[in-house]
Parts: sequence; C-alpha cells; structure tokens
Amino acid sequence: MSRPGALPISHGVTETDPAAEPDPHADVAGLPFERAMAELEDIVRQLEAGRVPLEESIVIYERGEALKRHCDALLRRAEARIERITLGPDGRPTGTAPLDPPG
Repeated sequence: MSRPGALPISHGVTETDPAAEPDPHADVAGLPFERAMAELEDIVRQLEAGRVPLEESIVIYERGEALKRHCDALLRRAEARIERITLGPDGRPTGTAPLDPPG
C-alpha cells in the first residue's frame, strides 16, 4: 500500500514526493537576520566538530542551507534599501542615490 504523495521506484520501493510534504524549515522565513545567522553558525560548529551522527548531519545541513538562503535574501533586501548621501559642488547634501548604482 503506498502513502499519499509517494512516488513508485523500481522493486516496490517508494520515495516521498517532496511537494506533498510540509517544509520542515518553513519557520526559517520568519527569523530575524541575527537569530538565523546565530543558528547557522551553531550548525557549522556542530558539523565541523564531526560528532553528529550521519542522518542528523544531513538534517542539520539541510536546515543550514535554508538558513543561508534566508540570510542572503535579507542581506540583498537591506543592501537595496541603503542609499548614499549626494553632495553638491559646495559640499552640502543635495539628496540621496543608490549605494551601488546599476551598471
């Protein structure tokens, strides 16, 4: 008997369709940058220490990937919001411009 969302594989073995299961890292999207980075650093320490069983290593590595993607997205959004102050010929502020202009 197959499970809902399971895909058939040769010899009667089934593999679960990832789209049919809830995302185990859905909570990552709500984390503030600092908390996500701290958790990512903790995962790196655990993996570098090499004392985590293989299956758990895979699980925390996958969470680390989700945390990294989240941190990258937050940084890109922050960079897009940062502007530099433009100065006129007299050295007085005249407005703002993107920090890194396109092109």
